[in-house]
Amino acid sequence: MIAAKKVSPLVHAGFVNLGSLRVHHMHGGRGPAVLFIHGLGSSGYMEWRRNLETTAARHHVLAPDLPGYGRTDKPRARYTVPFFARFITRYMRDRGLRSAALVGASLGGRVALEVALEHPQLVRKLVLVNTLGFGRPKVQMTQMAYGLVTVPRVGEAVMRFARGALDWAPPNVIRRVVARYAGSSSNLQTTLDDEYLADLREMYAADEFHSAYLSTIRSLVRPQALFGGHHDVTRRLSELKIPVQLIWGADDPLFPVAHAARAQAMIAGSRLKVIEGAGHTPQAERPEEFNRVLHDFLD
Repeated sequence: MIAAKKVSPLVHAGFVNLGSLRVHHMHGGRGPAVLFIHGLGSSGYMEWRRNLETTAARHHVLAPDLPGYGRTDKPRARYTVPFFARFITRYMRDRGLRSAALVGASLGGRVALEVALEHPQLVRKLVLVNTLGFGRPKVQMTQMAYGLVTVPRVGEAVMRFARGALDWAPPNVIRRVVARYAGSSSNLQTTLDDEYLADLREMYAADEFHSAYLSTIRSLVRPQALFGGHHDVTRRLSELKIPVQLIWGADDPLFPVAHAARAQAMIAGSRLKVIEGAGHTPQAERPEEFNRVLHDFLD
């Protein structure tokens, strides 16, 4: 019997230095550049683990870990949307990208929007996945924990507890807790597989990640942010003159589909795809459908 030929992956992990900041990123493929931006409490290699390889078959893909997250350095800083947007523009210029299609999820979508609005020449196309910034979040009891971690000392204690729980709690319990926050109803064993949980444990093991996460949350969960505030950019959506695709999980408990419909109505020529049976992370919960929509738009 002839052994099956092993297919080499198109996407690889690596590090680049942006000044004194050591940045971990996934990269590979050839063609027009597509830059993926992850959301809160995630990383490039975690958020887009089911999407990069297929996209790299026809595009040059890049997925950096934002400062403070994943395997990128975690300096002492104020972690805000403008801070992350400045990082993305610097990363693009360092990589020699004159422009790219940006794909952002949740907080990453809001960062992608910031780049597109402030530096439109850098963004060729824009894909926004269950994105922050289109209205007041629908805060339910489960999501009230985001407000809890803004309290000094309480947030730090919650992060330490989460780190310990990732080590001692049974994997299926962890999966159910994560799924409840994300509104996921898909096959959790697949969506949140053992490799994902291992990556989550690795990230939570770093005290510097705790500081970055809490700094980010505390910049977002404030009265002016929760009740409209400067993170809501709907009033500026008419400024976008590039192709825009919105992809939304139908069961997102935090950013309902009404947010996406509102944004689509305000962005001339934009498209909206609602993915049934998915919550806050359709790119992981329904990757085949997500990738099909993404590739149709990029092509």
